[in-house]
Amino acid sequence: MDKKLLDLLVCPVTKGPLIYDRDHAELISKSARLAYPIRDGIPVMLEDEARELSEEEVEKLHA
Repeated sequence: MDKKLLDLLVCPVTKGPLIYDRDHAELISKSARLAYPIRDGIPVMLEDEARELSEEEVEKLHA
């Protein structure tokens, strides 16, 4: 994921920052508790395509 692109992208729901999760190929929005997939190197920034983070995943982000 290109650092410049990541700096420009925000969560479409909260307009907050995103965290790149390389292991799962996702962009994480802590404030929305959503993970947006990255498919073929392209972030899919649609709320309907995002998955909800589990409580355990949210706790890890805040640790």
